Amino acid sequence: MVYQWLHDTLVIRLDRGEEVVTSIENACQKSCVRLGTVSAIGAVDHAVVGLYRVEEQEYHSNIFDMPLEIVGLTGNVTTKEGKVYLHLHAALADETGRVVGGHLNEARVSATCEIFIRRLEGEVERVPDPSIGLNVLDLPDSQVTYLTQISYEK
Repeated sequence: MVYQWLHDTLVIRLDRGEEVVTSIENACQKSCVRLGTVSAIGAVDHAVVGLYRVEEQEYHSNIFDMPLEIVGLTGNVTTKEGKVYLHLHAALADETGRVVGGHLNEARVSATCEIFIRRLEGEVERVPDPSIGLNVLDLPDSQVTYLTQISYEK
């Protein structure tokens, strides 16, 4: 992994064999990124992506061991119990153009991966929400602006 700062953005290049999620986490820790947005493109030959089923409160993962293009990787950096916490989603395309995706658990670079992490000022912690079984953004009521809530029926 090589990286450099350009203003408020950490620009990262991963090379063949490097693991994407771990590399992003390590770069954030080393560079003191505690809040930010992530975007990336590249190529991988192994990926684990999944879907969270709220009713079961568990992830269901899919493993792909084949050449795939990262046509879009997006996410955010926050903290949980003071440590870097990543939430990443990826869309991955095979050689026919078929796209698979979901919550990114791991991915191994097959050629290169280009990552941009924009650091934001401040810090947002994650806290467990037992009603859905996920770690959600902790936004204290005293600092939150509420918009009119719109409910969509199925």
